[in-house]
Amino acid sequence: MRIYHFEEIEAWKKFQIVAIKIYNLLQINVDYGFKNQIQRASVSISNNIAEGFERGSDADFRRFLFISLGSCSEVKSMMYMALQLNYISQKDANQLQKDLVEISIMLKSFIRVLDKNGHRLN
Repeated sequence: MRIYHFEEIEAWKKFQIVAIKIYNLLQINVDYGFKNQIQRASVSISNNIAEGFERGSDADFRRFLFISLGSCSEVKSMMYMALQLNYISQKDANQLQKDLVEISIMLKSFIRVLDKNGHRLN
């Protein structure tokens, strides 16, 4: 199936939900430096998927998917720290880590499809 709009990309959809979870979990957190960094990293994941897709070049899209993958790892790393600092519960950390691993797998799969087929297949 060919993808015509970035809104059709499952990783983009899923990370929109995860980013909102992160914003909600840290809404009242007063560690503004930490909160700002993790929120910016979380937003950059879906934004890079969208920006790369709209560039119109599969090479650019692939590059932006790798950037999204890096941001996903950054958020995952920060989740460990958020847990250790007691900013989030173990339950929330477990769910977010599960979501982030799933998104990483989705991004890697999408990159492999682009590498194999040379076009935007889902």
